[in-house]
Amino acid sequence: MLFHTLDTAEVLKQLESRGEGLTAEEAARKLERYGKNMLQETKSKSLLAKFIEQFKNVMIFILLAAAVLSGILGEWTDTVIILLVVVLNAVLGVIQENKAEQALEALKSMSSPQARVRRGGQVTEIKSEELVPGDIVLLEAGNVVPADLRLLEAASLKTEEAALTGESLPSDKQSGVLEGNDLVIGDRTNMAYMSSSVTYGRGVGVVTATGMETEVGRIAGYISEAENEVTPLQKKLDELGKYFTFIILGVCVVIFVVGWLEGRELLDMLLTSISLAVAAIPEGLPAIVTIILALGVQRMAKRKAIIRKLPAVETLGSTEIICSDKTGTLTLNKMTVEKLYVGGETVEADSKLNETPGGELLLQAMTLCNDSSIDEGKSADGTKADGAQAGGKPGPAGGTRSGKAIIGDPTETALVDFALSIGTDKRELEQHYPRVNELPFDSDRKLMTTIHKLDNGEFRVLTKGAPDVLVSKCSHIQENGNVLPLTEEHISRITASNKSLADEALRVLAFAYRDHAEQPAAPSPEVTEKELVFVGLTGMIDPPREEVRDAVAVCRRAGIRPVMITGDHRDTAAAIAKRLGIIDDDKAVLTGRELDQISEADFATRVADYSVYARVSPEHKVRIVKAWRQMGKIVAMTGDGVNDAPALKSADIGVGMGITGTDVAKGVSDMVLADDNFTTIVVAVEEGRKVYSNIRKAIQFLLSANLGEVVTLFIATLIGWRILEPIHILWINLVTDTLPALALGLEKAESDVMSKKPRKSSSSIFAGGVGIGIIYQGLLEAALTLLVYYWAHTHYDEGVAVTMAFATLGLLQLTHAFNVRSNTKSLFQIGLFSNRYMLGASVISGLLLVLVIIIPGLNEWFGVQHLSGLQWGIVCGAAVAIVLIVELVKLVLRLSGRSKNWE
Repeated sequence: MLFHTLDTAEVLKQLESRGEGLTAEEAARKLERYGKNMLQETKSKSLLAKFIEQFKNVMIFILLAAAVLSGILGEWTDTVIILLVVVLNAVLGVIQENKAEQALEALKSMSSPQARVRRGGQVTEIKSEELVPGDIVLLEAGNVVPADLRLLEAASLKTEEAALTGESLPSDKQSGVLEGNDLVIGDRTNMAYMSSSVTYGRGVGVVTATGMETEVGRIAGYISEAENEVTPLQKKLDELGKYFTFIILGVCVVIFVVGWLEGRELLDMLLTSISLAVAAIPEGLPAIVTIILALGVQRMAKRKAIIRKLPAVETLGSTEIICSDKTGTLTLNKMTVEKLYVGGETVEADSKLNETPGGELLLQAMTLCNDSSIDEGKSADGTKADGAQAGGKPGPAGGTRSGKAIIGDPTETALVDFALSIGTDKRELEQHYPRVNELPFDSDRKLMTTIHKLDNGEFRVLTKGAPDVLVSKCSHIQENGNVLPLTEEHISRITASNKSLADEALRVLAFAYRDHAEQPAAPSPEVTEKELVFVGLTGMIDPPREEVRDAVAVCRRAGIRPVMITGDHRDTAAAIAKRLGIIDDDKAVLTGRELDQISEADFATRVADYSVYARVSPEHKVRIVKAWRQMGKIVAMTGDGVNDAPALKSADIGVGMGITGTDVAKGVSDMVLADDNFTTIVVAVEEGRKVYSNIRKAIQFLLSANLGEVVTLFIATLIGWRILEPIHILWINLVTDTLPALALGLEKAESDVMSKKPRKSSSSIFAGGVGIGIIYQGLLEAALTLLVYYWAHTHYDEGVAVTMAFATLGLLQLTHAFNVRSNTKSLFQIGLFSNRYMLGASVISGLLLVLVIIIPGLNEWFGVQHLSGLQWGIVCGAAVAIVLIVELVKLVLRLSGRSKNWE
């Protein structure tokens, strides 16, 4: 039912109610019919169920198989380590869950616990959960709206709906009928919605919806829908797990069959096959990926981006679309005076208005015809509560340029703040010109008037309001210090200036005054607001953050498209978007009303035509996000209000606001911005790209090392060499894999990381030369190891040959870790010592490898023996050789111009 299109009599009829309210019996029957006015709780999974779910992953199954195989080989240490890795991953996964439940709890906490209602002609206070459709609810300033209401009466009523609509200013309410079945929530001015708050005036409304049927309830329904999307990284690791499964099974079968055909013992071949399987499995990979992501989380936290879900770090790196809320993210979330019209000309707000003819009077009107106040005990950097604006999105003390904490309506605080910043203090003016009477703002009159006593005993009427209305009440104009009759030429200039300011999406207010010898008795609009002297105009806007324009430019260079989605009006959204470089013209702007006229199929093909969406509802935001995702794009969505929650959850990356964000929005987000700044998202994307790049480096290093081990054992088995024992492979994996792989995770971002296009979500983890690098580098490791073993086998006994092969393979992997730091740039180009973590990891791992060879007793347990200086020289020479060969390959790639395909 579209209650905003019905008159009050029809509304009451449809809801089976009346002006004096429902009777207790009627309310009881309806409560049984509609249920309590509460948001439903989702059925949560048990902790055990969540824990078990973490094991439903191909890579985890392979790791568990590796643990079993290690146990069969008697390597219980390795079994314990693998199981610890698996359990740690599961615990971290459980910790990251429960977002939807937390968000719903936050939604519930926003509702009002009590409501004042009229039942049976008597006003009474009841629990809001007992409200039913048809109840008559009374509202006044400070109340939280307890359910969705159709307003029956509205006296200067304003409600703050920013969390629901995204509009930065309080919404003026009225009780008249509205036309249009397609009006978005923000334009339904005769409705008040659950969880919004009354900031001014009073009203009476009839309940049209309760609980899950309210607008907030519908949002709660979106949030509670289970949508466990798999991140790009999780897809890649699953893909990797499937590759491993086939490779491991294939190698084991081939080795087993070859050995059986050669007449070897079946048990011996089974153990050899198991050794190969263990060698092929990078059991530390999930732990290393988790740790690299966790390190990325720590770095992001230092840069004001708080990650709530580990895989989100990597997903950020592939972001192609950033859908951003306007207020507080792209803008400062503070109304600011930008331009003024005084003395017949338009001037910038940074001018000294008190030195301009007529400027002093304009400053008087701006500050005295104003209900905001300066907090004596607070500065602009005070607590969030002190900085709360009536717009509902708390800022730093009303966002003052004067450094003072100013409390009140955002429009009025901006006027006082500007005056204060150029030396006019409201507190001093109020002492000189005390207010003796007033006509409060009325949405029908669109004016506010205050009356002040002057030093000479006379009285001054100060009026502010809508320019077209106020000019019609004026008979004179203040110009160059003189009061002149208001002519058509004056009106034409004022109208032109008003239009010019409005075209820049500025909120324009007009000011006027009139002096009286005696205090106007019983002031009324008809008597007091006439024959006024026009003083000037002010143009205000919530200005864009200075740094955001540069961030938008960085996005464009990085192949990321910024999209603004806001509840504000079309002109305001377009003006801000043009200033930031998001759009060049109005063709790329679409309103929620226009979006409703476009079918799902049509919009899916046209979504790329628009970069700004204005006057949108929560459903629109979800449609926009889903349309981009249907195109295969990775979408990040920012938001701070309850209305943003469904879209935040629908996006690949939901980004909540840490300062102005509701608990609901933060609850469903993957990342929270501690500073509410769009620029921080760009920083996070850069960090995400670096994290993914480093994960790929770790994967390339681990898989090339494991491939080297598998090929070495495979060829040695075919030839009949007993080159390495299972304990050797396990020790090499334990010692040389983990620390260097983690050091790769701490590699610095390459200088051009934000000059490249985002990677496609469909692109393989082996793309960009990673797959080829794994193969040729793994084969190179195997070739060098086998070559050293062959030379040692022809010159020394079996023990020395095995030891040299063991040392060569281990040291090869350590030196090869330096190669993987870049697939195209020379190691000497990026700096041999530029990653101190890699140096430390190499030294520690190298010592652990060498110690088992040189320590008596320990070397016997490992089945190795001491090496001579020459033997160590050959081992080290082979380890250095892989660096030289890979450097040669990189040089050829750069000279041939193919290096871009390997990045």
